[in-house]
Amino acid sequence: MALSESALSELRAAIDVGHGGDLIRQLAEWALQQLIEAQVSEEIGAGRYERSDERTTERNGHRPRLLSTKAGDLDLKIPKLRKGSFFPTVLEPRRRIDQALYAVVMEAYVLGVSTRSVDDLVAALGIDAGISKSQVSRICAELDVRVAAFRNRTLGHTGFVYVYLDATYVHVRDDALGQIVSRAVVVATGVTAEGGREVLGLDVGDSEDETFWTAFLRSLKTRGLSAVRLVISDAHAGLKAAIRKTMSGASWQRCRVHYMRNLHAVVPRAHKTWSPRRSARSSPCPTRPP
Repeated sequence: MALSESALSELRAAIDVGHGGDLIRQLAEWALQQLIEAQVSEEIGAGRYERSDERTTERNGHRPRLLSTKAGDLDLKIPKLRKGSFFPTVLEPRRRIDQALYAVVMEAYVLGVSTRSVDDLVAALGIDAGISKSQVSRICAELDVRVAAFRNRTLGHTGFVYVYLDATYVHVRDDALGQIVSRAVVVATGVTAEGGREVLGLDVGDSEDETFWTAFLRSLKTRGLSAVRLVISDAHAGLKAAIRKTMSGASWQRCRVHYMRNLHAVVPRAHKTWSPRRSARSSPCPTRPP
């Protein structure tokens, strides 16, 4: 494909101002931008400011796109269309790399890695521009979508005759208070008649009071949980009251691991022959249904 005079002028200008490795980056940036503009012109049936009967739509500005390559970070401009959408095929292979980078950032975020450490990690992967707090938040917003879809999915696809309920306390950052606080994370696990297990739901609350457990169990029933025959949990008073309110017709059984842990706490040390940690490994809670 022969280059126009204007394209040659732009190329010559890039060579004149470039030096060393920066020249490679500028040439790569220029070449990719030209390919992008050529493809959008072909897609809409007309070049920039060109009158054509084959035109299907018009350009509507550009959106910035930072492309990280071995030559450096390239500042590209993706054309926007008044009707429809456009993404250059020359950048399609990069989407797989972007997804891999996003997965790394998300996992680091979930593991509690600081934004500064994430920035150092991204730089170590060869992305000189690093990553900002706002970019981390934008990438991890996809986690919120996935978690919300998981928590709100329907449960009527199969029957869960056994339901295990448990809770643990974790330290989380409360943005409203601006400090680290303790929160209760409750989890419901369902077991089918064939023995298949599935996490039914989870929620975070201030404490394990009856009101919180009741709202959580009612949300499970609203999503389609039914025909439960047995509920297994510890003997927390608020939880037992919530089970009686929401799981009518189902029996209740105390979790034997929780029971042994409570019993172990009152046994003198000299008489202890049972280890809660060893028992939890051999028979983790939830325990097997009778």
